[in-house]
Amino acid sequence: MLVDQETVIQKTIDFVKETLSDAEGGHDWWHIFRVWNLSKHIAQTEDVDMFVVELGALLHDIADSKFHDGDEEIGPPKAREFLSTLNVEEAIITQVENIIANISFKGGRAPQQFKSPELDVIQDADRLDAMGAIGIARTFNYGGYKNREIYNPEIKPNFTMTREEYKQSKAPTINHFYEKLLLLKERMNTSTGKKMAEHRHQFMEAFLEEFYQEWNGSV
Repeated sequence: MLVDQETVIQKTIDFVKETLSDAEGGHDWWHIFRVWNLSKHIAQTEDVDMFVVELGALLHDIADSKFHDGDEEIGPPKAREFLSTLNVEEAIITQVENIIANISFKGGRAPQQFKSPELDVIQDADRLDAMGAIGIARTFNYGGYKNREIYNPEIKPNFTMTREEYKQSKAPTINHFYEKLLLLKERMNTSTGKKMAEHRHQFMEAFLEEFYQEWNGSV
């Protein structure tokens, strides 16, 4: 049975808004909204199934492991259960499950288990939202949420973390720039994503330069 895609998208929006109504500010509906919009923008220059892109973007953080004791197995079945109630076809549900399971930056050097043009687009959009001014705001918001130090010059960034160490890290927020955010520019998939990442990366570097000058009292 064919489904009305606009109706499915709207019901998905409503579902995500309700599910994430009490989410931490960096991983709430507005994060989803930005990733959704960025995904649609990037997808304009890519050969993708836009319905899969929109559903994948809207559901990519429906059960972020950071807020479920590190459990990465909750999101895909939660999305499947919801999409099944809307009679979305099996092939599309499977693609969305794979996107959710493989989108995140998880630290370590484990290879990504799944690739698709739709995942490339959404992954770029998600990474872009972790960069630039919004990325900085989200990073410090999450650091405050976890009661982490802003900066501690005695605690250096760890560039050799395993996947589990990355998930359990309690390092100061500034370290996260070096352990993740400044690495994202080189991990973009699409030409549009790469271009947008250059600007956001430069903004973060400028922010860090200013931060250290103010920390040291030199400006």
